[in-house]
Amino acid sequence: MNTESGEAANSNRRAFLRRASVAAAVPVAGTLLGGALASPAAAAEASDLPDYAPIPSASLGPALNADGYFVGQIKGNLYWVTDAYYQAMFLTTREGVVLVDAPPTIGHNLLRAIDDVTRANGMPSQVTHLVYSHSHADHIGASALFGKQVIRVGHSETRRILRRAADPNRPEPTETFDDNYVLTVGGERLELAYHGPNHSPDNIYIYAPGQATLMLVDVLFPGWVPFKNLAVSEDIPDWINAHDIALGYPWKTLVGGHLGRLGVRADAVLQKQYITDLKAEVTSVIGSLDPTPYFQKYGTTGNSWAIFKTYLNAVAEQAAAPVTSKYVGTLAAADVFTVDNASVLLESVRIDNGILGPFGIHA
Repeated sequence: MNTESGEAANSNRRAFLRRASVAAAVPVAGTLLGGALASPAAAAEASDLPDYAPIPSASLGPALNADGYFVGQIKGNLYWVTDAYYQAMFLTTREGVVLVDAPPTIGHNLLRAIDDVTRANGMPSQVTHLVYSHSHADHIGASALFGKQVIRVGHSETRRILRRAADPNRPEPTETFDDNYVLTVGGERLELAYHGPNHSPDNIYIYAPGQATLMLVDVLFPGWVPFKNLAVSEDIPDWINAHDIALGYPWKTLVGGHLGRLGVRADAVLQKQYITDLKAEVTSVIGSLDPTPYFQKYGTTGNSWAIFKTYLNAVAEQAAAPVTSKYVGTLAAADVFTVDNASVLLESVRIDNGILGPFGIHA
């Protein structure tokens, strides 16, 4: 893309975002399309997409500005920024800015948000430290925007994963730790801790004690059900256990890394109950659903995977139905991802907890 066409694309994107931010305080498509507006043909296909339940107003965050982001104060010198899809937080200090995560969908708006704040509070705008919550590209894929001189801090496992990935947009941490790390810059403090794997092998807890704020990414989703497959987490029992670890911190405000608003403790309690309900339904259905029709239809053809697929899908769908009904109108997108969440929780119940249903010890 040449400079002229790049400027035109950026101008079109900003105009689109301005129109969208006036229309509603919801995510705008241009943010994820990277400046390319949808074609008429693609727009026409939207009529074929499924409809879902309305989003509860309490699940939505603040309105985005003309550039497609919101930046706000949490407490003191701690701030957060969102594009209604992803979130980052940052501390302004007399020695520079400490940024936690660099989601690519926010991208250059991270720099704009930091400039907005530091211009108003008279602090330096230079980012001196960048903390990685974990290695995944959707949360730190804009790290390269902050140059080579930034001190990048992350778990030792994050360094190993990023060294393997060799992604120029995610330079590996320059400072690592195994269990605990206290980052003090310009009189501000962040306490980083690793409590074992959960969403990923390297996901850490970032606590700002002076602001009673916890940042824990891809575990808690304030106002919403978890993303597909329980946030595409690698260790489901430890991901579930992370709810209790998080609640063990004395935080008042949560930065969850996703969607448009901050969290409070009641959000964590509500999500924990959602998971508890879903696990109970999955456990009940796999213990009661008759597998005979599935074996009769596919067993005669020798298609073992078809037996598993259809039976497990039926368990997930039956288990999800009452949970979806209970939480629609309370947790946003309960009707979007509860079946997917039930499917992955079902596999964890079978494999991790040994509740095998019809695939248990043969009589």
